[in-house]
Amino acid sequence: MKIRAAKSILAGTVSVPGSKSHTIRGVVVAMMAEGESTLRQPLVSGDTLSCLDAAKIMGAKVAELHDGGGLVWKITGVGGKLVAPAAVIDLGNSGTSLRLLAGLAATSRGKFRFDGDHSLRGRPMQILLTALQKLGARVTAAEGGKCPLSVTGPLRGGEATVEGKSSQFISSLLFALPLAIGDSELNVVDLNERPYVEITLDWLQSQGVEFQASADFATFTIKGGQRYHAFDRAIPADFSTATFAAAGAAVTGGEVSIRNLDFADRQGDKLVFEYFERMGMKVERGAVLTTVRSQGPLRGVELDLNATPDALPAMAVAACFAEGHTALLNVPQARIKETDRIDVMTRELRALGADIEELPDGMVIKGGLLKGGVEVHGHDDHRVVMALAIAGLGLEGGVTVDSAEAAAVTYPDFVKDFQSLGGDIALL
Repeated sequence: MKIRAAKSILAGTVSVPGSKSHTIRGVVVAMMAEGESTLRQPLVSGDTLSCLDAAKIMGAKVAELHDGGGLVWKITGVGGKLVAPAAVIDLGNSGTSLRLLAGLAATSRGKFRFDGDHSLRGRPMQILLTALQKLGARVTAAEGGKCPLSVTGPLRGGEATVEGKSSQFISSLLFALPLAIGDSELNVVDLNERPYVEITLDWLQSQGVEFQASADFATFTIKGGQRYHAFDRAIPADFSTATFAAAGAAVTGGEVSIRNLDFADRQGDKLVFEYFERMGMKVERGAVLTTVRSQGPLRGVELDLNATPDALPAMAVAACFAEGHTALLNVPQARIKETDRIDVMTRELRALGADIEELPDGMVIKGGLLKGGVEVHGHDDHRVVMALAIAGLGLEGGVTVDSAEAAAVTYPDFVKDFQSLGGDIALL
């Protein structure tokens, strides 16, 4: 499937779906909890459904219903006693689910086997698996510590040091170690993506989990033998997804309002709205609507994306429409997402005429050189597909992007929503 996007001016109001990060964390906590938990307005996408299906396979019971406030997932947890299935647990494309569930599987004495699609088989896991072994689990994995892999507990607790190359390694251990037999000390080296760890800690605090964290998140002390409890919680709107609406307004010279963004939430990608302000956009933050409005040409800036790696594809596209040079820096972890997004975005934007210097941890982009009338590759990466489609909305001649179905990983209604904003965009 392909997306065709051509020059448009976006205007209107849109509701983005719920946060993937919060939805998956909500599912795994509900799975491990005692009693029935309620998740309101969860994101329904490829990644979250992979996690929900895995929770069922591992022993949780799930019911889906609608009330006056929208979709609700009712999840009856296992009370910390996971069921090890005979079958392999297929997590599709969801790296977040793989990392979090591998850690929680290590709290059980059963053997849990995990696998996924071609992309997931390329995602690094060795850092997490080594830490789980140090803390008492047994693991097997394919060459390089990747899927297919298996995890068998229980976690004894103790001390482990882990590199923060991906924040998901840290979050996995933080969710698992309260269920370990004994207390634990977790030492973190070179943490990336701090806001995602903050989201995890927010969930732990809401559960009353006992832990201590140093101010720089270099050390965590976690009491073992704890439990998770049933909860009722609404999932906030996803700032990572809202990035594309903001980028669309920036690239097309339009004005887009986004409903129900909570800037008090821990999501790191709320910083994207500051990035666009620095590039010259007007941003009005309200309790109900956040409006992003063009005020003329975008200007080049230097941005540290360490806290917002998922924003790199969209910001790279916006940079191509800015005057002067834009530097996207300090985001080496963008290379270990669904694709190496630094490499992929460099190659595909160059195919559209961009002048890009690729760096080990980012890219420097000279704006104003893109040309339409080109077909580019989405590389089966949802954020790459959507970012390249946004580029097409700003170009005469448009852009065609393959592997369009990947957008459903986080934003199933991407094309429909952008059509409602006046975008000349369609599935082919």
